[in-house]
Amino acid sequence: MIDPARKYFHCTDRERAIFESGIKLGAIFHQYTGVPINESNREDIERTIEKSVMLQPFVKSVSVSINIDGHGNTSFRYMSLSGDMLDVRLTIKYKDQEVNARMQYMQDLDYPLMYLEE
Repeated sequence: MIDPARKYFHCTDRERAIFESGIKLGAIFHQYTGVPINESNREDIERTIEKSVMLQPFVKSVSVSINIDGHGNTSFRYMSLSGDMLDVRLTIKYKDQEVNARMQYMQDLDYPLMYLEE
């Protein structure tokens, strides 16, 4: 893929791949938290997130898993998607550099952490 924005980035190709992974994971978190969810639409939301992220530059692969177990339903039979429900794996390929990033709720931190797996 040709990168018309390359001239604005003063970093290595690996640093750019890492930057792109952070942008994608942050976008997933901030765009989708709050979405109404229950078991009837969980898989649809997972696939929707994956398909939307695949449209973005430099994304090689993405997988989204949403765990709603233990979050309970309200009396209206749905809940709002929260960061602790998301488990996202993402591979970014920028030129010859490839990075694997993840967003996963870490119980010991009580936080949905975004980090590099490799």
